[in-house]
Order: sequence, then C-alpha cells, then structure tokens
Amino acid sequence: MNNLSAYHAKYFAYDLTRQLPANDIGKLTASLQDAQVDLNPHQVEAALFAFKSPLSKGAVLADEVGLGKTIEAGIILSQQWAERKRKLLIIGPSNLRKQWNRELADKFYLPSVILEAKSFNNLIKEGNLNPFNQEDTIIICSYHFAKNKAPYLKHINWDLVIIDEAHRLRNVYKPSNKIGNGIKDALDHCKKVLLTATPLQNSILELYGLVSLIDPYIFGDLKSFKSQFSRNIDEENYTDLRNRLQPICKRTLRRQVLEYIKYTERKPLVQEYFPNEDETTLYNWVTDYLQRPKLYALPFSQRQLMTLILRKLLASSTYAIYGTLDALVKRLENIISNHNAIEEENTIAIDFETYDEIQDEWESEEEDESEADDNFEEVVYTEEDIEAVKCELADLEKFRALAQRIRKNSKAEQLFTALERGFKALESLGANQKALIFTESRRTQDFICNLLEARGYADMVVKFNGSNTDPKSKEIYSAYLKKHQGTDILTGSLTADKRAAIVDYFKEEATIMVATEAAAEGINLQFCSLVINFDLPWNPQRIEQRIGRCHRYGQKFDVVVVNFLNKANAADQRVYELLDQKFRLFDGVFGASDEVLGSIGNGVDFEKRIASIYQQCRTTEEIQTAFDELQQELKPDISERVQETRKVLIENFDEEVREKLKTNLFESTENLNRFEERLWDTTKFYLNSSAQFDDENYTFTLKKNPFPDVSIHQGPYMILKPKQGQRKSDIDVPDDTNIYRVGHKLAKAILGACKQLNTVTKELTFDYSNTPTKVTALEKFIGQSGWLQVSHLEINSFEFEDFLITACITDNGENIDNEIAQRFFSIQATEEQTLYAPEDIKKTLVEVLYSETQNVIADNANRNKDFFDTEMDKLDQWADDMKLSLDKEIKDLDAEIKLRKSEAKKMLNLEAKVKAQRAIKDLEKKRSEKRQHLFEAQDTIDDRKENLLDEIERRLKQEVNTTELFTIKWKMI
Repeated sequence: MNNLSAYHAKYFAYDLTRQLPANDIGKLTASLQDAQVDLNPHQVEAALFAFKSPLSKGAVLADEVGLGKTIEAGIILSQQWAERKRKLLIIGPSNLRKQWNRELADKFYLPSVILEAKSFNNLIKEGNLNPFNQEDTIIICSYHFAKNKAPYLKHINWDLVIIDEAHRLRNVYKPSNKIGNGIKDALDHCKKVLLTATPLQNSILELYGLVSLIDPYIFGDLKSFKSQFSRNIDEENYTDLRNRLQPICKRTLRRQVLEYIKYTERKPLVQEYFPNEDETTLYNWVTDYLQRPKLYALPFSQRQLMTLILRKLLASSTYAIYGTLDALVKRLENIISNHNAIEEENTIAIDFETYDEIQDEWESEEEDESEADDNFEEVVYTEEDIEAVKCELADLEKFRALAQRIRKNSKAEQLFTALERGFKALESLGANQKALIFTESRRTQDFICNLLEARGYADMVVKFNGSNTDPKSKEIYSAYLKKHQGTDILTGSLTADKRAAIVDYFKEEATIMVATEAAAEGINLQFCSLVINFDLPWNPQRIEQRIGRCHRYGQKFDVVVVNFLNKANAADQRVYELLDQKFRLFDGVFGASDEVLGSIGNGVDFEKRIASIYQQCRTTEEIQTAFDELQQELKPDISERVQETRKVLIENFDEEVREKLKTNLFESTENLNRFEERLWDTTKFYLNSSAQFDDENYTFTLKKNPFPDVSIHQGPYMILKPKQGQRKSDIDVPDDTNIYRVGHKLAKAILGACKQLNTVTKELTFDYSNTPTKVTALEKFIGQSGWLQVSHLEINSFEFEDFLITACITDNGENIDNEIAQRFFSIQATEEQTLYAPEDIKKTLVEVLYSETQNVIADNANRNKDFFDTEMDKLDQWADDMKLSLDKEIKDLDAEIKLRKSEAKKMLNLEAKVKAQRAIKDLEKKRSEKRQHLFEAQDTIDDRKENLLDEIERRLKQEVNTTELFTIKWKMI
C-alpha cells in the first residue's frame, strides 16, 4: 500500500501486537512470522491444540516420527514468550539438550540455557539460590537432573513445561518409577506439553500414566481406571475413553500429510575391512586385559562405563587407543609414585566427547545404586597392591608400544573406497558431493583429517567437534565474523557463532566434514546426503540422531548411509545385524520406527547388554549364543491388539484430518499474508526517509537508525516471504542481510512508536478506485462519507485478550458493521484537514461503540461458559470415577461375605463353623468401615470439586478496559 496514513500505521501497530483468543487460528500468526520455519498445517494445528482452552492443563502431542514435534513445541514456546509468559522449562534426554538449545536459537530466536551439575553449582556459588529461577531465558535439563533437583523445580511457578520423548515417563503410575514420580510431584502445579511418537506401547495403563502427568482430573485413581478400561473393555467404554482423551491427546500420521511434506529415503552401503596381524594382536591383548577381574588403571565406580569406552576407542583407531593407553600408564605410574590414584583430569573424557553425557544417562538408569563420583576416587594402596600395579603397568606399556608401532590402520585405508562408493551413489542421485564422516574419538578425528588432507582431499576437509579450537577452525570463524559483520546473523555467542561458521564453511567450501558426536547434536546439514559411520555407536538412539542431521525435513535427495564393518570380529557383525535388521536404522523412508525406538527407551539398557556380551564372552560360540538370546528378547514389534487400541483411541480418520489441514493451511496462509503486508506497510510508513525499499522482494536498506537508544544494524533487511510455490526454507538470504520479523528489535521499536502516534481528529479520503486490493463489501460506500472511531478493548478473565473495536456511521445515519468497517484500513488514504466532531456525532459513535463492545464481551463470556462447562463435566466425571472405585471395594466385600456365608452353611464341624463366622464378622466390620470411609471420601471429593470450582469462578470475572485510539471523518472515492 503506497498511501499509508498515520491512522493506518497506528491501527496496524495495535493489530500486529494483539493477543487473540485461544481458539482463534490467527493466534499463532505472529509466532509463525517471527520464526524461521515453513508453514506446515499439522504443526499449526498441534500448537493451536495445546492452546485451545485457557483452563487446559496441557496436551500430549503424539505425531508419528518425522513430523516435527520439536517445531510444534517451538511455536508454542514462541507464543508463550510473545505473551511475556517466560518461566519456561524443557525436560528431555541428555543427548537432545544441545539440539533443543540450537533449534530454539536458530529457528525461533529464543534464548535458552542448559542446566547441569557444573553450571547449577556455579550459579549457586554466584548467589542464585535457585538456578532454575532465571529471567528471560528458557531452561533446558535432562530427566535425571530434573528428578535430582525436584525441590528446586517445585518452587518455580512455571508458565509451561515441555517434556520431550515423554514415553520414558509412561510408567509413572507405578510407584517404582522414581524419575517419573519425582518429576510429576515437582511439576503437578504447572501446564505441560508432552512430546512422544509412542504414547501407547504395551498397555493401556501407559495412557493413564501420561495423561495423569498433565491433568490428574481426567481420570479417577488407578483402581477405577483399571476397572473401567483395563479389563474386558467394551464399545461403550472405548467411546468414553476416546472422548476423554480427545481434548488432551493429538496424533497426526505421516500418510495424512504427504501433500505438504516430501520424504526421501535412506540408502545403506556396508564398507567391510579386515584388520592386519598387529591390529588383531592388539585387539586380543586389550580384550583379555579388560576381562580381568581386577584392574587398577580403571576406577572401580566407573569400571563398566570405562570398559565400554575403551572398547569403542579400540575399534576406532590405534591412534585413539594409544592415547588412552598412555593415560592409563601415567595413572599407574602415579599410583606407584604416590601410593594413591588422584588424577587432575579425565583424559579419556577429553578424547571421547560424549563421556559425561553417557555417564549421566547410565546413572539415570541406575537410580537404586549409589551415585558414582564424577572424579577418580582416592584410594590408598598396600605394598602387595603396588606389586600387582607394576605387573599391570608392564602389560599396558607393551600394549602402548604396539599401538604406537601400527602406523597404517586397515579400517582407515578403506575410507577412501567408502568415499568413492558414496560419491558415486550421490552422483546418480544428482546430490551435492559432500560427505559427513562420524567418529567417536577426537584422536581418530585428527588422524582421519590428516590422512584425507595428505591423500587427495587437501583443503577440502573441515573438522567439527565439541570445542573447535584447532587453527583452521579459528580461521574459519574469523572469516565468518568478517563476512557477517554488522548483521543479526552474529549472535555474540562464541560457541554458537563458531558452530554456525563451520557449518557454513562445509556448505559453501568444504567437501568433507569429519565430526565427533558433538555434531550429532543440534545442527542441520540437509544440504549433505552422505553419512559415513566410521565408528558405530551401540545405542540406536544415537545412530538415529546422527543420520537425522542429514535425513531430515528439507532434504531434497535420498541419503546414502555407509557403515564400516570388521569382518574378522563376530561380535561387531552381530551388532551391525541387530542395528540393521531389527532396528531398520539404515534404510527406508523413516529409519527406525516409533515402536522400535520406543521399546528401548533411551537405548542405554541395549548399549549395556552389548557391552556385557563383549566383556563376558570369549569364544565365537559364546558370542553367537549371547546375541541369539538378545535378539529373542528384543521384541519391538508392537502387538496387533495394542496397535488397534491406539488407532481407536487417539488416531483420526485420514479424510477428516486431510480436510481439516487443507482449511487450516488456507486460513493460516491468509492470516500470515495479511500480517506480513501490514508489518511491511507500517515499516515503510515509519522509516520513510531512513530506508530504501524494494516492494517486489520485501527488502529494504536501513540508511539511518531512527532509534539511537536501541542497538540496530544499518544495511539490508529482508522479510522471508515465500513467492508462489516456494517455502520459507527455500529463500536464499544474502550474507550481509538481516532477517526482518515482528520480533526483531527494529520492528518492535517501530510498532511501539506507531502506537504512540499523535492522531488528532482529521478527515481521511480513502481511494478505493486506485487501490489494487478489491473489497466488494466496500464498493457501495464509494461517493459516501461519514465518521469512524477505533478503540482498543482489553478483556482479562480466563486469559488476556485484546480487540480493535470500530464504530462507523455514514452521513445518512447508517451503521456499518464492525467487521466491514475494519476493512477500510485495507484501502489507501490521504490525510486532509484537522476538524472537530460535532457533539451529536460523538454521542452516536459512543453508542455504536458501546454496542459493538458489548457484542465482543458477550462472545468472550460465551466462550468462557463453554470452557467452564467442559471443565465441570470433567470434574463431575472425575468425582464419579473416584466414587466408583470406593463403591467397587464395598461390592467386592459384599460378594465375598455372601460366598463365605454360603460355605459356612455347608460346614459340618462346629469349630470350623464358629471360625468361619468370626471371619465373616471381620469382613462385615471391614465393610462397615469401608461404607463410613465411602461417605467421608465422597464428602472429600465434593470439597475438592468445590475448591476447584471456586478457583475457576475467581478467574471467570471479566476485567474490561477500553482506550480510544482515534476518530476520523471519512470519505470514499
């Protein structure tokens, strides 16, 4: 729109920052415009579902894997943030914490901090007595950490808690589930959104567990749930259960969204290799050593975990195991010199970057065991011990010497063949010639990089690890800073900007990225279609995470996955067979299925089982037998009965879902287009002489910062507005360009300033004839004139909402409907003379405005009434469930008394009769007590219901505030 008046700008500024009702599809428009995510209707639908009632305690978002539950949660968090509800917490698996941190920053511009033991303790030392209590940042922590710090969590009045991979808490109904119950108790006062692809795995009781985490009033107690839904469930009960789950549980299937999301496949390749004689000798020596009953080089409390890591490093490269053997030698030398085992740093943790993370995961699986100390324990050794240490030291020195002698690694030699095969496959797919190589060891990473640079890939390789402190990474980082100087692309965080710099370098310059596990967390490499697992983790979840860096939303080609396999090692072959055939990680469209990954939880138990096979089995026969047993135990295929139950309870008909998504997409697109146009027009109006605009591409160049008190970059800006057939993620943003969005500092300053514009009463001429937008409803007003007043209405009851109310009349005395009157602002206008509204006009406008305002207030009250009725129905149902449970106990006792009396009558022995009658009397006494308890419990239930009712009533009161924005005399030409 070219001719925008100050009145348009003020109106748009208020409109763009409004808080819409919970059930309005436009509620999320600002969050969607602000985020760097594509508009996918099922994600909008899921986010709206979580907001649908202000009385709701949360939701279970249970979309199938690959549909972007993280994006759904990001949209929800973004909306909370925009509404200044910023006490936000994310609980998830340890290995997904960094991914959440990066996704929130990269896609939603939301700040977050990961809390773990070290950072938590540091904050306490700095004087923050509850480190979970932080201003303007989202807190991220692991399940294990949340459970351990539950008292701290309980003291925060969280606005929203997101629980990722929530199926890990599905057994929360069992008292033995310590982590689940710890988290449930700590957060029972908070609104929660649970994310899981497998809400129902083995038993319908898991649904009870997950739902009770969110809202304890959906169902009664466990006893009543079992009696109603767990045994011989009939059609009526199924319907009842489905009706109760519908408001709290949402699931979309992949087949329902094929129209919007293009899926690519995984193509597996195996690169076999045979170790040479020296490598085999080293492997056998170290394996025998690790199977000894007592080892002085490994701390007792960490023996199991350290053994696992040593095996992984042994399989990685001789360079990796050499460094570790050297560290163990030094440890034993220290014991001999000082008669104790104090060590300053864990050198194994430095090489094996996921050491702390795996330790955290393993500890969280061992809640009943005493906590392992993070540091090496101090032990005093006897002379007898010292002699044994010397013998062990001699062995380790022998292993180290052999590892040092082996300069050529058979596995690494095959890497060139693997790359050749992989690149050939990429060529046939038409994909970029780029490869992502994963290793678990920093030393192996250095070795591979040097090898590739020396043999045909000079200046084509980039490293990615947890610190990125090598000279080349520093150079890349410096160049990136220079390239993006003066733009918002630079976050100011050294870690985040360095990671972004290396990813950018891989995308634009390098052919190969050699990455440690750190790269599997939170970076998106969908421009790369070749993943090479030089080392293969034993935890299927970690493999899925690796491949998911490339095989993800936005990937345009099939992804080739190359795995290295030691053909001389029976155990390695069986591990690969399990990962490939049982878990289906390496091929197909979706990788490991929801059910398979759901069945193994976080994968730690599976990882431990494999570690124990390597540790305990010495012969090929023992290895084969152990793996056969493991394969038998792993029955991830969900039963047909459970599948059918899930289908009936939480899935919807495909056609119904597709139709709804189509409508949702149309409305969301319309809302987003209108929102972006208004943001663009308001920005153009305010910046006027401070910027140069390109309307076609929605770009502008800021020549002068109109807000000296706010740090705002000058230079190019761009609204990410997709053209026809394009998606937001397809838009190419030049290096020097800032992304302009409603949450940007410049946009916020402009909207704030426009709200304060001085808008005295004036005449405005609306030029309908020369406005490209045609609004049929306005055509009849061409040639007419009248008066228009706009007010800002705020209503605070169950939730805060604000509205723009328009009173509009013609000079002929005709009232123009509020909705039509608001469309005047889609027409360009010219400001004419200042004037005063006559008293009779003012009075009429006030009357019209009052009438329109009452309509909106009545709508709000009707919505609140519906929310209230739904909540009361739920509480009535809960009360009935609780009473049913108590009533059933009495009926069971009635039946038992009747049976005992019948048996007693048949008894011939008098003594037995007397004994039986005494038992019956005891049961009757117990029944009387139960009846009394039933009456008391019913009163208690009614009291609890009354308390909840009082709370709802308190929130029901409407606080209404109205502010006049401006009055104009209008004329339409």
